[in-house]
Amino acid sequence: MIGGVRTQLDAELAAIREAGTFKGERVLTSPQGPHVTMPGREGERIVNLCANDYLGLANHPDIVAAAHEALDRWGFGMASVRFICGTQQVHKDLEAALTAFLGTEDTILYPSCFDANGGLFETLLTDEDAVISDALNHASIIDGIRLSKAKRLRFANGDMDELEACLKEATGARRILIATDGVFSMDGYIANLPAICELAERYGAMTMVDDSHAVGVLGAHGRGTPEHHGVTERIDIVTGTLGKALGGGGGGYTSGRREVVALLRQRSRPYLFSNAITPVVAGASMKAIELLSASTELRDRLERNAALFRALMADTDLTVLPGEHPIVPVMFGDERILAPIAEGVFAAGLHVVGFSYPVVPLGKARIRTQVSAAHTEEDLRFAAETLARVAGEATSHS
Repeated sequence: MIGGVRTQLDAELAAIREAGTFKGERVLTSPQGPHVTMPGREGERIVNLCANDYLGLANHPDIVAAAHEALDRWGFGMASVRFICGTQQVHKDLEAALTAFLGTEDTILYPSCFDANGGLFETLLTDEDAVISDALNHASIIDGIRLSKAKRLRFANGDMDELEACLKEATGARRILIATDGVFSMDGYIANLPAICELAERYGAMTMVDDSHAVGVLGAHGRGTPEHHGVTERIDIVTGTLGKALGGGGGGYTSGRREVVALLRQRSRPYLFSNAITPVVAGASMKAIELLSASTELRDRLERNAALFRALMADTDLTVLPGEHPIVPVMFGDERILAPIAEGVFAAGLHVVGFSYPVVPLGKARIRTQVSAAHTEEDLRFAAETLARVAGEATSHS
């Protein structure tokens, strides 16, 4: 029986609410998109500025049609892991399409990028090895590293001097792996991959990039931070998701050196013990890659929209982290003022979410806005004006 534990849990939840870090869920009554509806507000067109739907493909007619086609041809679910009876031709076709698009040697699918990262490090590294991680890496990288027995070293975000010091400390390890986000999701910062590759090559280390927030977004053809920096052939491992720019349906992958992917198929636990992604997701994701490969129109529009929104926010009194990525964090610092601002903005017709501890460090509370290719100039002007007005009203009364 749960007994007295219930009282303890209620107290923990009350403390979270008191600290201003409680996270609720807002329910959509419409498809994902630049505008959404919600319960009690079905007649209202709410501007959605917090989705990972960077290219506006989550409800794109071609993606929806591809999903229907895959459902009709391949069925709904796999009911199996890949190595038993969970592999259809559509899974192999998607892996091949990702490999060709990313410019790598091979690709393996996972139920999510969290699983891809969770199954990477313990497969490749033992207690004879070392892994060096950027301090702002995604939670999935942190958790994946914890599962391995490798020596763990960490460098401050983007600090190449600290990275080099870690590489010197790791000298003598059988394998050294540098792990970084391509784009740091809470800040929109882009990793300095050229400098990382230079250090990795100097010290004989492998490189791993989680490019979940960059594929479809950065690079001349949307192939992510390696293309953005011109270092595609120098990166050993790329992990990513199908749940953001590539249609948003879920699922993840690890792409890179063929020997790495081959070993993952044999020993990576999330791959060996989780169902294959549904054929619906696989088929729709194939269409997303096809659209990206055929034209850069959506990626180019996203770039223009991100530049416009950053310029609009620069004309306000709000603090915005610098950068070029469509992740545009609006910083407030104090968790206690964040919730009323987020609620006030939502009431005004702008869907954004406040991020606070433990998603970001204490004292670094923010509203993370995310621009899409599907937003109009009117949407972005409305968003900037609404954020500035509501925040100004909230701080003047605090």
